[in-house]
Amino acid sequence: MIGVLLAVLALASGAFSCGVPVYAPAVSRVVGGEDAKPNSWPWQASLQYSSSGSWRHTCGGTLIATNWVMTAAHCISSSRTYRVYLGKNNLAVSESGSVAIAPEKIIVHPKWDSSRVSNGNDIALIKLSTHVTLSDKIQPACLPPANSILANNFACYVTGWGRLITNGPLPDILQQGRLLVVNHATCSQSSWWGSTVKTNMVCAGGDGVISSCNGDSGGPLNCKVNGKWEVHGVVSFGSSLGCNYYRKPSVFTRVSAFNDWIAQVCNTSCATWTVLAT
Repeated sequence: MIGVLLAVLALASGAFSCGVPVYAPAVSRVVGGEDAKPNSWPWQASLQYSSSGSWRHTCGGTLIATNWVMTAAHCISSSRTYRVYLGKNNLAVSESGSVAIAPEKIIVHPKWDSSRVSNGNDIALIKLSTHVTLSDKIQPACLPPANSILANNFACYVTGWGRLITNGPLPDILQQGRLLVVNHATCSQSSWWGSTVKTNMVCAGGDGVISSCNGDSGGPLNCKVNGKWEVHGVVSFGSSLGCNYYRKPSVFTRVSAFNDWIAQVCNTSCATWTVLAT
């Protein structure tokens, strides 16, 4: 009862901090993915594109300021019309508190090369056409301190509406999966990803059981540090052999390698959430 009262008081005062959901995630050591507790990852975004009069989910994203969303560069196509959906749990139903916002502009990292994904820089920022109102269902993520690197086997969670298995169905309900970080020294070994993995990337998973999959791209790698959830990675790529492949962990753009660029693009407004994370 006290916890509920504190949550209500926080909502009434409008006091929202990054990386501290009103509804804490139901994290576990479950093998394989699972339905996420509704609104427990309130910075999770669904990037959708218009097709034949309807909207289709294509990638994930992360709310990092009230009018900025971070996603992967490979998710962006100049030929598509996009919207960003926030506050969602089930994409198949109407949910109170959720909001769809059109982008004002989309900025892809200048060093991104779509023909050479393994070069890195797979990151893009979407400026929303209007500021979103923070609530119990919509909150920003914390960005990690610049150049911070997580230890080997650090437990994180990947979230998204990507396929449940290779070539499998797309879920309506947001999924979460526990992944252990694989350090660069291991992930860059020839029996793992080799030279494909660069130092501005993060590897997580590779146990042959769970990984990100098609549709998770652009979404967050959520890692709890000092009591706050920081987004340390943006889903970038996986094995061409399929999802959940042994010694081919999911590869993420390492967010802490791009703090300066993010702050420059957001005109420092996104950097506020980095300060709160420390």
